[in-house]
Amino acid sequence: MTPGSTGLSARRDAAVLIVDDAPDSLSALRMQMVEQGYQTFIANTGERALDLARRVHPDLILLDIVMPGMDGFETCRQLKAHPVTQRIPVIFMSARTTTDDVVAGFDLGAVDYIGKPLRMPEVCARVRTQLSIRASAETQHEQAERLRTIVNNMAEGLLIIEASGRIQFTNPACDQYLGYAAEELAGGYISDLLNPLVAQEYLEYFARYAANPETAHSHGTREVIIRHKQGKSVCMDLTLTPMFLRQPLFIGLLHDITHHKLSEDALQRAAMVDPLTKIANRRHFDSFLEKEWQRATRTGAPLSLVVLDVDHFKLYNDTLGHAAGDVCLQQVAQAIDSHALRGTDLAARYGGEEFVLLFAETDAGAAAALAQSVRVHIEALQLPHPKSPTSPWITVSIGVATMTPQQNDRIESLFVAADRAMYVAKEEGRNQVRATPG
Repeated sequence: MTPGSTGLSARRDAAVLIVDDAPDSLSALRMQMVEQGYQTFIANTGERALDLARRVHPDLILLDIVMPGMDGFETCRQLKAHPVTQRIPVIFMSARTTTDDVVAGFDLGAVDYIGKPLRMPEVCARVRTQLSIRASAETQHEQAERLRTIVNNMAEGLLIIEASGRIQFTNPACDQYLGYAAEELAGGYISDLLNPLVAQEYLEYFARYAANPETAHSHGTREVIIRHKQGKSVCMDLTLTPMFLRQPLFIGLLHDITHHKLSEDALQRAAMVDPLTKIANRRHFDSFLEKEWQRATRTGAPLSLVVLDVDHFKLYNDTLGHAAGDVCLQQVAQAIDSHALRGTDLAARYGGEEFVLLFAETDAGAAAALAQSVRVHIEALQLPHPKSPTSPWITVSIGVATMTPQQNDRIESLFVAADRAMYVAKEEGRNQVRATPG
């Protein structure tokens, strides 16, 4: 590595621009810089220096102060005001070495100030030092730019959060996920985005590990609901990791799982629905009945189960075909489902042509009346059943059982009672309701 390379760039030697109106000084400085291995450019006016600096982008400028026309101070001022040249380090050279002159030079952004007459070994040493600093600064700048590009193009949302819960920074993905403009979230608090209980849990985590940094650990990934700027809820995975610099900070990574949750919810709903009739299936009904049974055991409220069977359905299929049978079951199911009006009611296809209805907090009299209403509704559909010995239309036989569950009672006993009542309805001529108190 040559003395002038200073590690600044593997592509070229460092470039130095010398600005001085004195030919002898300019020539001596140029000779010294070339001997050091630097690319060297010269200018004898401030205007020429500005033009060269914007075209060749030198790594360092040696700038005389006293020049005709635009002096060194004004030249430096304009260099620092232009985006292309503002980061180029400037070393002033001048016989004016009063404190005021030196301070004025540094105030304008110079990195060093060398008094004239120049001592060339000192000039070379100071140039080497500033080029080394410049190389380090450029490397840091490039790394910062690279990191900024990565953060700004991440698919995941990123937040930097202070121990107080104040949001210090968000990246574009985070802003986009939550509906905010750039930098709009900065200065806000996570309590503005999260459920109060969840926000408080995070604040306690921040406080705990801010007080004892050595015990800090990643908070791991957690599914959270975050408030969008428009007020809707967005489902996210949030991963928090502590980062201790001059103050304790926490890096939050947000991954949008709204689509995943919608798909997951859709699958769960599909798993609970009978594919033919689109009402609840047996699995869903059994789970629902278990919950309502436990609730009725705690509250002492009556629970009523209605079991119904489509009369002569095998004969219907044999006569009109299975496609017609499927349509018939769909229409019967919708009629039954229309009577499950409360959140504690549920209609389901239990298997084949058998359906069930659960009515929580419903006594025997009310359940029998509801069952009768279902029977009448289905008969009123007037779905033709040409071969039925019971009616020219599709009809159902219904059994009703009501229980007030006790701690040692079994759910099966409610089903047995309702099934018995339904078979009584069948034996007594079908198209009717029979009830058993249970």
